[in-house]
Amino acid sequence: MDRVSFTQEFLFRASPTIIYKFLTTPDCLIRWFCDDCNIVDGTYTFEWEGEQEEATILEDIENEQLRIEWEEYQEYEEYLDYKLSRSEVTGETILEITAFCDPDEVEQEQQFWSTQMEGLRRATGG
Repeated sequence: MDRVSFTQEFLFRASPTIIYKFLTTPDCLIRWFCDDCNIVDGTYTFEWEGEQEEATILEDIENEQLRIEWEEYQEYEEYLDYKLSRSEVTGETILEITAFCDPDEVEQEQQFWSTQMEGLRRATGG
């Protein structure tokens, strides 16, 4: 079964600089995304409940974009993409996430990311 991509947007009162920091530094990632994290030579090692997953940085534009590729999905050319921009109308930060999942899991994955973004919103103060 081919996996599909989906995109979601989330609004934050925190600046792109703060959001970017929470996407790219281990101390901040453990506050909202994972139990533990290390980054060595462009490779993230995430830990959840004792299990580790690795992801390689594909694109890193400070305060604008972070794209990583999960090791277990490299052959499928899947990635997790975060894009940051500012709303010219409200001044809020827009975080656009693109991720992949099985076609029958889109709604579940969107809910997962909505929950994760609530954690990020609390961690960044808005």
